[in-house]
Amino acid sequence: MWISKQLVFLGEIERKFPYEGNHTIGQIIKNGIAVNDSMEDDTALAYKSSQGLVIITGCSHSGICNIVEQAKEICQDDRVLSIIGGLHLRKPSIEQLNGTITYLRQTNVRKLYACHCTDQPSRIALAQLGNLCETTVGLTLEYP
Repeated sequence: MWISKQLVFLGEIERKFPYEGNHTIGQIIKNGIAVNDSMEDDTALAYKSSQGLVIITGCSHSGICNIVEQAKEICQDDRVLSIIGGLHLRKPSIEQLNGTITYLRQTNVRKLYACHCTDQPSRIALAQLGNLCETTVGLTLEYP
C-alpha cells in the first residue's frame, strides 16, 4: 500500500530464502486451535529516494533478505541505499548469518543501520561488509 509517492507499506513478506523467515515465535489461535506463529504478517516500509531504496524494518521476522527482495520488486528499483532496523539476527544459524551477509554484499547496500534483534556477534560479522553504521538514540537521517 503506497502511503505517499515515495513511501510504501510492503504488506505480508513473501518467504523466498530457505535460510530465513521459517522460525516460529509463540502461538496464535486459528479457528479455536493454538498453532505455532511464524509471523506471516511481518512487514516493513520502503522509501524511494532519488539515490535508491531506504528500507525500514521492525524486527525482520520474515528475514531481511526477503524484505529487501520484496521492496526491490514493489518499487522496481534494485538500488538499496540504506537498511534501518532490526535484522532478526539473534543467535542465528551459521547458514542464516552467512546467507544474509552474502546477500547484502551482492545487493551492494550502501549503509546498514542494524538495530534491535541483531546481537553483537552478528553485528561483528556484518561489520565485514564495511557499511555497518552506529545506530544510537537521537540519530537523524535525511534522504532526498
